Amino acid sequence: MALIFDIKRFAINDGPGIRTTLFMKGCPLRCVWCHNPEGFTEKPVKMYTKKKCIGCQSCVEVCPEKNLVLTPDGIKDLGHCIACGCCTDECPTLALEMAGKEWKLDDLMAVVEKERQVMEESGGGVTMCGGEPLMHADYLCEVLDELGKRAIHRTVDTTLFASAETVSRVAERCELFLVDLKLMDSEKHRRYTRVPNEQILANIRMLSEMGKRFWIRIPLIVGVNADDENLNASAEFLASLPTKPDVVNLLVYHDVGKGKHARLGTEYNPDTLAMKAPSEELQQHALSIMQKHGLSAKIGG
Repeated sequence: MALIFDIKRFAINDGPGIRTTLFMKGCPLRCVWCHNPEGFTEKPVKMYTKKKCIGCQSCVEVCPEKNLVLTPDGIKDLGHCIACGCCTDECPTLALEMAGKEWKLDDLMAVVEKERQVMEESGGGVTMCGGEPLMHADYLCEVLDELGKRAIHRTVDTTLFASAETVSRVAERCELFLVDLKLMDSEKHRRYTRVPNEQILANIRMLSEMGKRFWIRIPLIVGVNADDENLNASAEFLASLPTKPDVVNLLVYHDVGKGKHARLGTEYNPDTLAMKAPSEELQQHALSIMQKHGLSAKIGG
């Protein structure tokens, strides 16, 4: 069973209408700008928010591994956490939280059903996100099948870094894909995400040839992919597809992941020091490149 590390209700940027977004743990990519680093691994991870900590030491006392100690800088992890969750269960201020929980299908559907009215009235539904949901194809398909039985619109937010067989299997069970397109140059893609992009591009083309509906999402990051060479290459590739994306969302870079890395006790990749958000002028320039290639595009979404 896959782990869910977050459930976002009333989501308005994860597909059409108002949606419930389910975040699955585990991702084969390591994008240096990722704003959900708690979703990297397939296992639960502990997160610590120092400003919430009152120094009560409840977590220190309850930890079966004696892994925690209170220091002048807050609670310190000694490095042998087994992610049992005892400390997070005892923390009275939620300074310690566990990201990642097993959900039985019935329990997950009970959460989704609470939002049925607002989803139906807005033309929304459920979006499966991550991490990378395609890492857990069996569980993902089980969830999508159940949503289909309940006549709930299904969207999968994915990098498409998976086998063609997996992508085809999931495509049979959803109405829409939200697909990340980060970089066209495969070596640069590997540098910033840890994986090459040939498989991703092939799967985008396959979805297009299948006639599946999909949106493309390009994170617009100065110092990584906001240059004319990459933007033109991206637009040319998308314009060449037999079925074009419904829309290309140009997503302005932000560094919210930095705070999450601090809570995880991990390092925000040094490569991000050269990264920054694009100016309004550059955003409009990127938009014009997409539109000149006959693509529907917008900033954000």
